[in-house]
Amino acid sequence: MPKMPAFRQVGEKQLPNAVLFMVWSPKRDLIALANRAGELLLHRLANFQRVWSLPPNENTGKKITSLAWRPDGKILAFSVGDTKQVILCDVEKAEILHSFPVEQPVSCMHWMDVSEDNSVFSSFYNEDESDLFLPKLPALPESYSTTSKIFSEDKSDEIMNLLGEVRLNILVLGGESGYTELYAYGMYKITTLTGVPGTCRSLCLSSDLKSLSLITEVKTTDCDPEIHYIQFDTSLLSSCLPEVTRMARKFTHISTLLQYQKLSLTCMGEAWEDILMQMDLRLTKFVQEKNTDTSVQDEFLDLLLWGKSSRELKALLMNQLTVKGLKKLGQSIESSYSNIQKLVISHLQSGSKALLYHLSELKGMALWKQKYNPLGLDASGIEDAITAVGSFTLKANELLQVIDKSMKNFKAFFRWLYGAMLRMSEDHVLPELSKMTQKDIAFVADFLSENFSEQPELYDRKGKYFNVERVGQYLKDEDEDLVSPPNTEGNQWTSFVQNSTHLKESPLLFPYYPEKSLHFVRREMEGVIELCLQKPAEIIGKSVTLATSIPLYTVPASAEVVPRLFDLPSLWNDKKSSLHYVVFTMPEVSPCKLYVMRRATDPSRSVPNGLLAIDLGNFLNSSIDESAEASRYSCLDARMYDDETLTVVLKEAVEEEEESRGRILAQLPLSPVYTGEDEFAWDPLLRLDQQSGGIPAHNLVLENQRRTLENMKAQYVAVNGIRKVACVLSRSLQHIRVFEMDVEDEEEEDRLESQDAGADPDRLEESLGSQAAGEGQDSSEEQPSTSETATPRLEKDSGM
Repeated sequence: MPKMPAFRQVGEKQLPNAVLFMVWSPKRDLIALANRAGELLLHRLANFQRVWSLPPNENTGKKITSLAWRPDGKILAFSVGDTKQVILCDVEKAEILHSFPVEQPVSCMHWMDVSEDNSVFSSFYNEDESDLFLPKLPALPESYSTTSKIFSEDKSDEIMNLLGEVRLNILVLGGESGYTELYAYGMYKITTLTGVPGTCRSLCLSSDLKSLSLITEVKTTDCDPEIHYIQFDTSLLSSCLPEVTRMARKFTHISTLLQYQKLSLTCMGEAWEDILMQMDLRLTKFVQEKNTDTSVQDEFLDLLLWGKSSRELKALLMNQLTVKGLKKLGQSIESSYSNIQKLVISHLQSGSKALLYHLSELKGMALWKQKYNPLGLDASGIEDAITAVGSFTLKANELLQVIDKSMKNFKAFFRWLYGAMLRMSEDHVLPELSKMTQKDIAFVADFLSENFSEQPELYDRKGKYFNVERVGQYLKDEDEDLVSPPNTEGNQWTSFVQNSTHLKESPLLFPYYPEKSLHFVRREMEGVIELCLQKPAEIIGKSVTLATSIPLYTVPASAEVVPRLFDLPSLWNDKKSSLHYVVFTMPEVSPCKLYVMRRATDPSRSVPNGLLAIDLGNFLNSSIDESAEASRYSCLDARMYDDETLTVVLKEAVEEEEESRGRILAQLPLSPVYTGEDEFAWDPLLRLDQQSGGIPAHNLVLENQRRTLENMKAQYVAVNGIRKVACVLSRSLQHIRVFEMDVEDEEEEDRLESQDAGADPDRLEESLGSQAAGEGQDSSEEQPSTSETATPRLEKDSGM
C-alpha cells in the first residue's frame, strides 16, 4: 500500500466549558462549537484561534441542542431547547438574521443542497424576475431600532437574499416524539413528517431528494431503548424539484417581507415620542384641578374668540406648558410625524407592494393545477392572503391621512397658541403671529371642538380625558380598538358603498377595519398568509412514505449520556453514487467491530455489500508497531471523511493498557472492504444485533494512516474531507486537538511524541483542567499566545 502523509497537529486548547457540538464549515477552515454555557463559538484552524463568540441571551435562549452549516458556509443554524427556536446566524458578523419557533426541542439537524447534476432545471431557477419589476426595498434606519440593524444599508441585500444560492437547499430538523420537518432555504417549512417512531438522533437528506435517512431511539416499557435506521421515500420532492424550488423561493420572499413589515412598524413606533402625550396628560390634570364648571373646550374657545382666559387656563399655559415647552412640543410633533410618514411611504407601502406581487405570482402558480396541485398550493387561500395585504395597505393609507390632517391642525393650533401665550406674558408679538384670518379662526375652532371635548369613558381605559394626539393609537401593539377612529361622516365613497347593494359585500373590495390599529391589521394579515403557507407542508408530508425500518441494536439504560452530536450511528450521503452510509458500533455484541451499512437513495434500488463489518483486531501494520500484533481495538467514534474514507478514534480493548498507550486517530479506506462478494442474509424478524454473527467481516492493514494521541483521552472527532481537517475532543469534552489530515510533517510528529514521552496523561489532563478553571472565572478562553493577540477577522480563505 502506498505511503500516506502523516496528520499534522496545528492547534490544541483546553476550553473552560464542555463542548457539546462541533461542526466544520463546508467551505472554509472554520469550526463552530456550542458549549454547556450556551455559547456559540467560531474558531479558525490556525492555532485554533477564536473568531467570535455569541453569548446566550434571554430572547434566543440558553440551551443549544444542535448545529448545522448552510452548504455555502455563510450562515450557521442552531436550535435552542429552552425557547424552542431555530436561529440563523450570519457567520461574518455573528448577527442573528432570522429565527422561527418549532413545536418540539430540536435534537439534530442537517442542511443539504440539491445535487448540481440537476442542471436541467436551471431554466426554472432563473424565472424569478422580481428584481426587474420591484424597486429595491430601502434599508431600515438604525437610529430607531436595534432590531432594524439586520435590515441596515450594508446588509439589506444579504437579508433580502437569505435564499443564498439559487439552487434549492433544505434544512432538516428532528426532535422528540417523531418530530421531523424540512425547511427550504432554512426558512420556509415544506414538509412535516408523520409516523416517525421515537426520538431523532441523526438524519440525512439525500442530495437527489429521493429519500431521507433517520436514526431514531425507540423506547419501550419493558426493554432497553432500541436504535432504529429508517428510510423515508421523498420522491415527490425529487420529481417536482423545479416546482418545489420556485414555490419555496416565493414563500421565502414572502416570509422575509413579513419580517420587514414587522420591523418597519417597530421603527415607526420608536419614531413616535412619549413627549406627544404631554398635551393630553396636562389637559387631564387641568380638568382635575380647576374649580370652574366651564369645559376645557369653552376655555380655549373664549381665548380664541375674545382673547380672554381664566386664571386656571393662564396658569396651565404659562406655568405648566410654558412658551419654551410649547415650542419644543411643536418641534417634536413635526419631527416625529414627518419620520413616521416617511417610514409608511418608503418602507411599509414598498413592502406591501412587494407582498402583493409575490402573492399574485403564487396565485398564478396555484392555478397551474397540473404542476402545483400535488404540492398543495391552494388558490383560494392565496386569494385570502392578497385580500389581507390589501386591507393592511388601506390601513397604512388611513394613517397617512391622519398624520397629514394632524400636522396641519397642530401647526395652526400651535401658531395661534404661541401668539396668545406671548400676549399673556406681555412679550412682543411678531406681526405675522397676530394676523389671523376668519378662515384660520374657523380652522382652529374646528380643531378645538373635535379634539378638546372631555371623554370620561376614556379616563377608565387610558387614565386621561383627552385624545388630542391621534397618531400614536395606530402604532400600539394592542388588541384594543382605536380610541378615536377616523370620522367617515360625509365621506362620499363610504356613503356610496354603504348604500350600494352590490358593493357592500363585494369580494372585489378589500375589507376595511376603521376601529382597528395598524398592528392589529398586520397581525391579521400575517395569520392569513401563514395559514396559506402551511398547507403545502402538510400535503407534501402526506406523500412521504416509509420505505425501510431496521431495528439495529439496544442501548443499555445505564449507558453514559453524551451529547447528541457525538452519538453513533453517523450518517453520510454519497452524492456521486447516490448512497446513504450508516456507520455504527454494537459494543455490547462485538466491541472490536465497526459496521458500515449502505442503502441506495432510491429505495427501490438494491446495493451489493449492503452491510459489512470492519474487524479492528490486529489491523495495525506490524512493521510500524511491533506490539500492535497482540492488540485489539474498539471504536469510540467514526465519521465519514469522504465517500471512500472513514476517520475513527480507537482505543485498545484491554482496559489495563488504556492509560499507557493512549488513543489512536486513524483513516480507514473503504475501497478494500468492498472487494468481497459476501452478502448478509437479513432476517426481518430479528434485530440486527441478534444476527450479527452472519455479517461479513473484513480486516484492514494500515501504513501511515494513523497517529497515536499521547496524553489525551480522545473520545470524539469532527472531520471535513473537503478542507482536509479533523478536530478531536477528549472524554472530558474540554480538551481539543486540531489536525490537518493530508499534510506531511514527520518532524513535527516526532518532536511532539518525544516531548510527550514519559508524561502522565492524568496529570496533563488535571493541569489543563486547573488552567481552564482559572481562566474560566471570567467565562473566557485561555489567552492566546503572542501570535494570537490580534483579534482575528473572518477573511476569505485562500483555498476557496
